[in-house]
Amino acid sequence: MNIRDLLAVFGALLILLPPSSLAQEEEPASPPTMSEVLANSQPTDWRPVDPEETLYLHLPSGRVIIELAPGFAPRHVANIKALVEERYYDGLFVVRSQENYVVQWGDPAEDPAARRPIKSAQASLPPEFYGSITKDLSVTLLPEGDVYAPNVGFSQSLPVALDPATDRVWLAHCYGMVGVGRDVAPDSGSGAEMYVVIGHAPRHLDRNVTLVGRVLQGMELLSTLPRGTGTLGFYEDPSEYVPVQSIRLGSDLPAADRVSLEVLRSDTPTFEALIASRRFRYESWFADPGGRVELCNVPLPVRVVR
Repeated sequence: MNIRDLLAVFGALLILLPPSSLAQEEEPASPPTMSEVLANSQPTDWRPVDPEETLYLHLPSGRVIIELAPGFAPRHVANIKALVEERYYDGLFVVRSQENYVVQWGDPAEDPAARRPIKSAQASLPPEFYGSITKDLSVTLLPEGDVYAPNVGFSQSLPVALDPATDRVWLAHCYGMVGVGRDVAPDSGSGAEMYVVIGHAPRHLDRNVTLVGRVLQGMELLSTLPRGTGTLGFYEDPSEYVPVQSIRLGSDLPAADRVSLEVLRSDTPTFEALIASRRFRYESWFADPGGRVELCNVPLPVRVVR
């Protein structure tokens, strides 16, 4: 059954079933914990991270590794690669760290005319807020409802939302997701400014900003940065800026400087078991198993391949 048919059936069930019944699935008395699910996973449950689609952001405190999402934002991903190629980001700064929201980097000049010129990449792009639901789209759906979308789930190891009525699918602003800054005009973003979600999922940004990937490693280097005291968490004093030493594609780095990472696939029974382990918490500490899980509370495991 393709994703269109699945959504049609699942959407009908959502209409017919009262919300309280969605969490009343029969589960084993002691389902596997997430640790047990991962320990019992098979090599085929994981996929290698493609160095061609990986950014290495180098800060004074260390390295942040970002996996890009060309399947959802192909034009922006291509433009970000062009910016990396022309070394646009090297020597720029983290200029914003807003509590419970985002960390952002780019050119701190307030006057756009004074900012670093973009050479080979495009200075602005049409937005890629959402794509179309196709028969080839593979999504593991959550049975719970969602405030911001008719359906939510995971595709390509990323959190997604879907609206079958409009045939649209889009990435969701969960912790660690990477987006492209823009001005008021929807087509004013290019990738020259990027941000990472470091707080509670700001889902109201969904379909308002182009998301281009997620952080796989090094989130602690961003989430622990000193908070800016200016409006929206911008640093008021240039001495507070955190230098962006460089951003490189993984494929441009020597093999010895790359980290071999694997991401748990979201289209496997193992991932479904992981979701169940988060929905029904039967570990001894929990007094109430819950029986539900929200989209951004499902972990997306990443491991280092030794």
